[in-house]
Amino acid sequence: MIIDAWIQHPTPTFLRHPMFESLLRWRGVTPDKLPAAIPPSFTLAALDAARVDRAILSAWWGPEGALLDNDGVAALVRAHPDRFVGLAAVDLHRPMEAVRELRRSVRELGLIGLRMLPWLWRLPPNDRRYYPLYAECVELNVPFCLQVGHAGPLYPSEPGRPIPYLDEVALDFPELKIVAGHIGYPWTTEMIALATKYPNVYIDTSAYKASRYPPELVSFMSGHGKKKVLFGSNYPMITPLECLEGLDALNLPEEVRALFLGGNAQRVFRLSTD
Repeated sequence: MIIDAWIQHPTPTFLRHPMFESLLRWRGVTPDKLPAAIPPSFTLAALDAARVDRAILSAWWGPEGALLDNDGVAALVRAHPDRFVGLAAVDLHRPMEAVRELRRSVRELGLIGLRMLPWLWRLPPNDRRYYPLYAECVELNVPFCLQVGHAGPLYPSEPGRPIPYLDEVALDFPELKIVAGHIGYPWTTEMIALATKYPNVYIDTSAYKASRYPPELVSFMSGHGKKKVLFGSNYPMITPLECLEGLDALNLPEEVRALFLGGNAQRVFRLSTD
């Protein structure tokens, strides 16, 4: 089984937002070449091309509002329950409304966790405004997912540094499952240190091809970190098929490969095997 731990279903509003101009440029795409609408079949085809069985589909909420809202993500999950599970996003600037929306998203919409992007809010994860959300994630028994490392869009990268920011969160909330995406580059070693130090801290490899994984990450996931690293793509910014390029060259033991591609995500997100 292959589970992609981080995708978004792209909408024109999402892709045409100015924050993604630098990412589109890297991909050699100009906004005028984006389609008017992208059906779910387009995203499913990208998963099929990489033989991805299930994908964790994220909502997207920033200071300007929701670009991919929780109800829209839940609708896609209901339409394709065998392929998608969903993560909520909330308005960090309104903490109590955010807690209520997270609770609604999990209890009523069936979403399975929360994803927030510190660079988008320009607030590191140890900011006080996140803390009510961490407590609610613990109460709901769902993971908190975030981006670590440098910001691809033209935003400050400092909120994505694992130490000291995420270190303090893991210390304050030992029961909280934390899944840190984008491997933490250029602070990957810091991220590995946190995943080693804390039982409930994990890394996902979204936004990186297997051929670009830092050697220290490959060593970690091949050894004592075999249950700590999850496969992810960050589609549509990069496809799952592209992210799997070079995986065979890593020569991962069979058990490690199986855990990385699906077993760890299945356990962390409590996904059924049906």
